[in-house]
Formats: sequence, C-alpha cells, structure tokens
Amino acid sequence: MSKEWPLWEVFIRSQHGLAHKHVGSLHAPDAEMAINHARDVYTRRNEGLSIWVVRASDITASSPGDKEPLFEPANNKVYRHPTFFPMPEEIKHM
Repeated sequence: MSKEWPLWEVFIRSQHGLAHKHVGSLHAPDAEMAINHARDVYTRRNEGLSIWVVRASDITASSPGDKEPLFEPANNKVYRHPTFFPMPEEIKHM
C-alpha cells in the first residue's frame, strides 16, 4: 500500500476572471483537504473567488502527436470561424 497522498491539480477563478485557470499541483489525502491546501498555497492574498481540485489520475489528455488527426477536421468547417459570417455595418468594435 502506497503511503503517498494522491496528486491534485488546482484551478482558481480570480476575482476579475470568468474562467478557472490552472495554478499548480499539490498532494492531499482527499478533496476537502486538497481545497484547504489549495486555498492556503494559491490564494494567500485573497485573490481567489472559487477553487477546483481534480485528481491528476482522473485527467485524460491528448498528446501533442495527436494534434493533426484531432484538430484538422475543424479546418473543413469554416462556419465555425467568426470570419465566416458577415458583420452588419452598424456593428462597430467587434
């Protein structure tokens, strides 16, 4: 049995942000302790509005080698790009 605590990835939503951003990693025995540690380590100046912690072992990521087959099909769907749609003359600064 391993005595090492699991690794958690920490995401913080700042007071001025709309999205959570990855700020680092830490070890903790459970989610509650991970949130408490994340608060102590990553929000020392009261800049956080919300904290997410995710067990690193629960994250599945693509590899850089998968870039072409994963993202290439999107290039054939030009309607997904904002430049595909004409902007009315009345709309300024968009």
